[in-house]
Amino acid sequence: MNNPIGWFEIYVSDIQRAKAFYETVFDINLEPLGDPTNENIQMLAFPSDYEKSGASGALVKADRVNAGSNSTVVYFVCDDCSVEESRVEAAGGRIERTKMSIGEYGFCTIAVDCEGNTIGLHSEK
Repeated sequence: MNNPIGWFEIYVSDIQRAKAFYETVFDINLEPLGDPTNENIQMLAFPSDYEKSGASGALVKADRVNAGSNSTVVYFVCDDCSVEESRVEAAGGRIERTKMSIGEYGFCTIAVDCEGNTIGLHSEK
């Protein structure tokens, strides 16, 4: 297996605000998922093609998990991370570190979403 990441979850406290943030920054549509636990969990899935990317995930609102201030960083693949970076503040987030070179691995931006979660934007150019 090339990519060991199979799933990710970004915990949020306001799922509609988070939905608007991610849809705006990445110019995508998130789709509702059913509650797999019957514990009043709300989930919105990122679009994916598991055969191509090997990973997908969802925004999750669950009473048992607080949003923000966690140590997990999800890196989103971009053609040029400066494009998505330019949308972050208007969508309610903030830039922690602007686009920077990571040598032979390309470039990345570190941002904080509207829920306080740190996310990464990664591109080859």
